[in-house]
Amino acid sequence: MSAYDVVIAGGGHNGLVAAAYLARAGRRVLVLERLDHVGGLAISAQAFPGVDVRLSRYSYLVSLLPSKIVKDLGLDLELRRRRYASYTPKGDGGLLVDNQDAGRTEESFRAVTGGDADYRAWLDFYAMTARVAQTLAPTLLEPLRPAKEVEALVGAEAWRELFQRPIGEVVDERFHDDTVRGVVLTDALIGTFADPAAELVANRCFLYHVIGDGTGEWNVPVGGMGAVSGALEAAAREAGAEIRTGAEVVGISPEGEVTFVADGREHAVSGGRVLVNLPPAVLDRVLGRTPEVPEGAQLKVNMVLSRLPRLKDAAVDPLAAFSGTFHINEGRDQLARAHAQAASGRIPDLPPAEVYCHSLTDPSILGPQLRGKAETMTLFGLHMPARLFRENPEKAREAALNATLASINSVLAEPIEDCLLRTPDGTPCIEAKTPVDLETEAGLPGGHIFHRDLSWPYSDEGGWGVESGYERILLCGAGARRGGGVSGIPGHNAAMAVLGA
Repeated sequence: MSAYDVVIAGGGHNGLVAAAYLARAGRRVLVLERLDHVGGLAISAQAFPGVDVRLSRYSYLVSLLPSKIVKDLGLDLELRRRRYASYTPKGDGGLLVDNQDAGRTEESFRAVTGGDADYRAWLDFYAMTARVAQTLAPTLLEPLRPAKEVEALVGAEAWRELFQRPIGEVVDERFHDDTVRGVVLTDALIGTFADPAAELVANRCFLYHVIGDGTGEWNVPVGGMGAVSGALEAAAREAGAEIRTGAEVVGISPEGEVTFVADGREHAVSGGRVLVNLPPAVLDRVLGRTPEVPEGAQLKVNMVLSRLPRLKDAAVDPLAAFSGTFHINEGRDQLARAHAQAASGRIPDLPPAEVYCHSLTDPSILGPQLRGKAETMTLFGLHMPARLFRENPEKAREAALNATLASINSVLAEPIEDCLLRTPDGTPCIEAKTPVDLETEAGLPGGHIFHRDLSWPYSDEGGWGVESGYERILLCGAGARRGGGVSGIPGHNAAMAVLGA
């Protein structure tokens, strides 16, 4: 049996981060990945036959990846800032948040809300989250701090408003306009099926969406999300890590023996430590324990357009509206209504969703013949829990997609279907992925994009937040205490735990 210092089960981006750090430190590292490529959900793909576009098919923006990891590993990676933060249609107008023109943003708030109070509240609220980001983000790459220390670090106001009180309650008190409330609340609901007025899991989701790398900005990876995983793979291989694809881990023992299937045969290796870049439910299965399956709650729709759709708002250029996050029926009351419908077992009548167009910031993902003639559009739908798709996945996917298209069409000046590019055989360039699809195609139990509910980034028990309950086995994926999204944080922290840093 071959022996390694570290065996990493799963070649997603966190496993590659851990592999790169450990191999650079002189450890003998083996990465085992069941697919024929590494990167997990942080990949680019040509989703539509004959259409030369590299879509970030699953994850699509980068915020939580610390610049320290990029620098430490010497990653050849460009993350590009978006000029516009968001646009939210409302009637024949809309709310535009312009990162480079505060005056224009203020005017937009005044037009939508009828006054200046919500704009001032917006500035105050996000000044608070900016302070939290600056102080809290660096601790994500350190051993866990106790709650009291984090409370002192972020300050009494932020601790009360972001950590202790339901975020929905806080937003209702601070803001008065339904549209503005909804824009704030969406960060608490991405991939999380919760009532933000009552459940603190929404606070945890919100927190991770506003503290990334000390700024909370969501940036575009130039070349697509596959460029991120490609840079990490190159760093790991260059450092000397051995990466084996087509190798599915089927067993892990507490003593560090890892069994995997490759080329139709079963193999076994041993590791001084085993880092698990798999969802906790999958780890339970390979350890022979009964898994606790989480529930994902999103609809992902990828599209390629022949042109941007026209807006009802003649004062805003579609280039501006779709360069940032374009909110669709995500007012506070609309979010609450959709949550109630989904909780009762129904696909929401008017699903809340948001879209953005990667190619407007980074046209390199378009083939040379399509530049200037096509744009990508990625939609993320909220309040679409896996339970809605269990009984009849195909029928439910179709119903959810149709409802979502109707939802986006309700805020546009023309049907989005009229703007879809077509493949050479005439098929519209659109695909939808439900939580059940992610479970089936990507191996995510319950289709949960964070592997399980996010945790607070602190603990009175200390440690690195990667402990599994077994001395030789550490978590290095999104199911660890800190992480979620494309961050590399669990991979870094698992590597530091191995190195005794």
